Amino acid sequence: MKSRMTITLLACFLVLSCQRASKTKKAEEVGQDGRPNIIFIFADDWGYGDLGVHGSTFCKTPNLDKMAAEGIDFQNFSVVNPVCSPSRVGVMTGQFPARHSVHGHFASVESHMKRGMPDWLNPQAPMLPRMLKEAGYATAHFGKWHLSNTHVEDAPSPLEYGYDEYGAFNLPSKLHQMQADSTLYKTIDFVKRNKEKPFFVNAWIHATHTPHYPKEKYMRQFAHLNGQQQVYAAVVAEYDARIGELFETLKNLDLDENTLVVFSSDNGPEITGEKKIIEDNSTGPGMGTYYSVGETAGLKGEKRSLFAGGVRIPFLVRWPGKTPSGVVDKTTELATVDLLPTFLELAKATYPENYEPDGVSIVSAIKGQPFERKKPIFWDWRYPSERPDFWPGAGIQEGNWKLLANEESGRVELYDISSDWAEQKDVSAENPEKVKELMEKFKAFERSLPKNPPADCFSKARHALSEKK
Repeated sequence: MKSRMTITLLACFLVLSCQRASKTKKAEEVGQDGRPNIIFIFADDWGYGDLGVHGSTFCKTPNLDKMAAEGIDFQNFSVVNPVCSPSRVGVMTGQFPARHSVHGHFASVESHMKRGMPDWLNPQAPMLPRMLKEAGYATAHFGKWHLSNTHVEDAPSPLEYGYDEYGAFNLPSKLHQMQADSTLYKTIDFVKRNKEKPFFVNAWIHATHTPHYPKEKYMRQFAHLNGQQQVYAAVVAEYDARIGELFETLKNLDLDENTLVVFSSDNGPEITGEKKIIEDNSTGPGMGTYYSVGETAGLKGEKRSLFAGGVRIPFLVRWPGKTPSGVVDKTTELATVDLLPTFLELAKATYPENYEPDGVSIVSAIKGQPFERKKPIFWDWRYPSERPDFWPGAGIQEGNWKLLANEESGRVELYDISSDWAEQKDVSAENPEKVKELMEKFKAFERSLPKNPPADCFSKARHALSEKK
């Protein structure tokens, strides 16, 4: 009897071992010598404090909380601009958006002319998806675009930036291909169709940008909250659930262990506004900024501010077997311009000739190894306001120091983020030499920027307006 039981147990062990070996071999084959699949989920106006794991007072994010528990929660990660379009340029190019003359969001042609901006991001510039495509990755973009404006009909297609396929909104009507709430469904479909080769997906979700479109199922879940919080929590919960579906798909396809998934947001939460229905050319009428009650977990500033509440946002990284589990990293200094160098290193790809990223590879950091940033992070924000935490127009972060300035008013503040993570105490008076050093570095960066946007990124409408003037 014991002999028979021993044989049975041995047989079960061999079957399990073969299954594990098969899965490992399959992951290696799919990843082509260990190269992972990469999915970058980029939320919109999602505040640092909107995650349950970050202490949200009313939102529930069980799937993102689980992602953090199974990976690394980097809490000193910054976007390189406090609004949508330029923040996304940093992801696409690995360079500060001002290098491409993208200083604010793409809007009307007239506003671009006033702000010294092109009418779209130059598709000939170095691009993350193109670099990965040339390295053998299947590439796709699903969700929000906003790298041109919706009124310029001759803007380039996302395919011209290096994607094999796309489904997007917030781009010219002739290129519009999907509803705002389909981003993660499209991503799941792409993953299923490309499971036999390495793939890269930019999944840029609509939440929590306005207009808000809460589903009844999730509204019922948060019926105990006040009206504003109920709408916002419902929107967050819907997208959290879809992220959970994506992870389940990866597991079912045996892709989980060979897929790096990153979750972040393009800037801090929107400022709460008046109660009204708003129109959006890409997504239709819906609930406005009255329901934008995202949280910063006590950080100063919101969207459009260079203080932490406007630019420090969630950054969760999960790669089973490669990233350690349940790590909270509050010190490692990271930024969106680091994504391109990181993804290229993982893809074993090389930079195009004459390309110099502003970011650095953070592969060692996402594997839980020591990492020290060697390059500063710059913010060139040309639209400061009189609101209390919205006055900075320039910023630089290097090591433990973050300097914020407004050159027009002469106002300068300095923060030691190693001891003052929430930027509460200005220490500029005690550190005049550090202020001078960082200001000189920012001015050198400013001098390196182009004076004019590329003329081949001007629309026909713009040329017509210029001729009239």
